[in-house]
Amino acid sequence: MTTNNLRFPSTKSMLKTLVKNSFKAIDDGMYEINWDREYINHACLSMRNNILQCKQNPLITEIKYASPSRGTIVDYNEMKVEEIAITMEKAGATGISILAQPYLFNGSIRNILRARKYVTVPILMKDIVVSDVQIKAAKKAGADCILLIKTVFDNDLSEGSLETLAEYAKKIGLEVILETHDEIEFSEAVKTNSKSRRPFSIIGINNRNLSTLEVDLDTTVRILSENSKINNIVISESGISGPTDIIKLKSAGADAFLIGTTLMEKSKEMGQNIKELVES
Repeated sequence: MTTNNLRFPSTKSMLKTLVKNSFKAIDDGMYEINWDREYINHACLSMRNNILQCKQNPLITEIKYASPSRGTIVDYNEMKVEEIAITMEKAGATGISILAQPYLFNGSIRNILRARKYVTVPILMKDIVVSDVQIKAAKKAGADCILLIKTVFDNDLSEGSLETLAEYAKKIGLEVILETHDEIEFSEAVKTNSKSRRPFSIIGINNRNLSTLEVDLDTTVRILSENSKINNIVISESGISGPTDIIKLKSAGADAFLIGTTLMEKSKEMGQNIKELVES
């Protein structure tokens, strides 16, 4: 596992740094490993269906050991992936997001493989996806869902187009969350999904600005107040710290909530915190 949190320090645009790190991880063979067990035939567990069927607050809890904005959040040796994943599922998580990006996030594709052996909820491979190499690795590791960041593709920073990578993911049995950051991106995502062929199972709204790393929960509120989500499932991501935030975002129209840093920072109270958020 890579533990150098500042392998590539921030440039003027953090987005370009994150993309650079993904290509570096691919070139370094981080997604090409000798698997002791492959889940290539693993039947997809639907994140979308789990959200729709959840009778409380659908929470996607994230296993994240570090981030560009916070540095190291928790040391891997202090809390293993398996332990965290089991705690999250028992506490009521609808799904689990796992960082696969080694640089700046201290993630690993192997963490998905480790968690898959112990949990039965859908797993999202969280990464800055720029190539089908990462998508194929996600499937082999037992993920059910990947995240594609619209800004990456709008800026032509990936190897393939958004449509091509989304289609490939669905072809090999993965759901796709399309992450948006502003009104224009969200509107375009909804418009694309309103066509006869729905490329994205879920649309995400990230409250974090990828250029500045600043977080504003009102991003979700503003976007949903100005745009109809039609019949799309919408996840609000980043900056959620407590039940009050869940109530605010739910009132704005968000269907599910992705939370990681707050839970990882208070790992000893993780189970209880998840229960409180689910039941709020």
